[in-house]
Amino acid sequence: MTIKTVLTDGKVPIKIWTDEIEIKAQEQLKNIASLPFIHKHVAAMPDVHTGIGATIGSVIACRHAIIPAAVGVDIGCGMIACRLSLTANDLDEKTLKKVFDQISRDVPVGRDQHKEDRALAERALLFEKELMLMTEKHPKLLKAFKNFSSWICQMGTLGSGNHFIELCLDEQQQLWIMLHSGSRGIGNAIGNYFIELARKDMEQWFIQLPDRDLAYFPEGCEHFNDYTQAVDWAQRYAFENRQAMLDLVIAALKRHLPPFEITKEAVNCHHNYVAHEHHFDANVWVTRKGAIRAREGDLGIIPGSMGAKSYIVKGKGNPESFHSCSHGAGRKMSRTAAEKAFSTADLIAQTEGVICRKDKGVLDEIPSAYKDIDVVMKNQDDLVEIVHTLKQVLCIKG
Repeated sequence: MTIKTVLTDGKVPIKIWTDEIEIKAQEQLKNIASLPFIHKHVAAMPDVHTGIGATIGSVIACRHAIIPAAVGVDIGCGMIACRLSLTANDLDEKTLKKVFDQISRDVPVGRDQHKEDRALAERALLFEKELMLMTEKHPKLLKAFKNFSSWICQMGTLGSGNHFIELCLDEQQQLWIMLHSGSRGIGNAIGNYFIELARKDMEQWFIQLPDRDLAYFPEGCEHFNDYTQAVDWAQRYAFENRQAMLDLVIAALKRHLPPFEITKEAVNCHHNYVAHEHHFDANVWVTRKGAIRAREGDLGIIPGSMGAKSYIVKGKGNPESFHSCSHGAGRKMSRTAAEKAFSTADLIAQTEGVICRKDKGVLDEIPSAYKDIDVVMKNQDDLVEIVHTLKQVLCIKG
């Protein structure tokens, strides 16, 4: 075991895989641990840091309840990666810049989306029937979409914030594609809608909470099944969205790089999601808010910052973490603090050797705003084993 800290102020213990944790994050974890339906304990991964209501990097097992704000609004956010037959010898700076420009044209980032004539409609429309049923039952959810058809045009798009597309080299100088994204605007709309419903339910039932963002749906209540169906929809949409982008990136590479094959099938894993699982002799709803599933043999992806190493890992199935591990390095500075503390010169220095944006617009993603990924990995050596070590040569930010 490498559990570093155990807090016991709540109804259940909090087991933390690091000593580097903010006071505010500790308070959030204690609030979660005080809820009456938490199963066994709360697990906090080594990249743990303050979130909204629920702590990022937390694993929350609930008996007969789900906390929508713990799942969050980027439902199904996660990673996908695959290895190609190309090596470092097939790359040069000029070619990488062409690839950067090609991917930037082919995969919309930020708030951009595909034009209707280029939308991945065939893939998106696989989800249409369920979405129609969802919005028929919850017409207010339909109003939450700024543009109802946007969920079609957003299939195969990156989004903003810390979402990214990278090309990386592993320890054998093999080329990998790796990207990070979720359920886009429609997942956000679903998340916000049900978070507000949960808050209203708490008010209606006169339930006092340590934080209004910990409002929950108990099993059997009016909205519980609707939420689990909606969140499952968004998680599957996010999974398909990553696969769609991977296909677009592969097509972009084929335009500028020598012929290649995929030599390792895609690892596609969520790190903001809820699932029904069995732990410590009970069937529970497990929310991983900034954590990935790491059952014995499970492959996962743990990215560093845009100037640091990333890892392909294999789970060890540690029951104390509810078969989970970290989802990345984890922020140690807020975006605002990072922008105040660093300059574009710092960003250029810290991303040396990486083809990426190096302007003020991505300063909040500077590597120094994140925890040391090597320390994070050392703190969870009882949760995962490292299969591949990756270092990016190209990064496109959301």
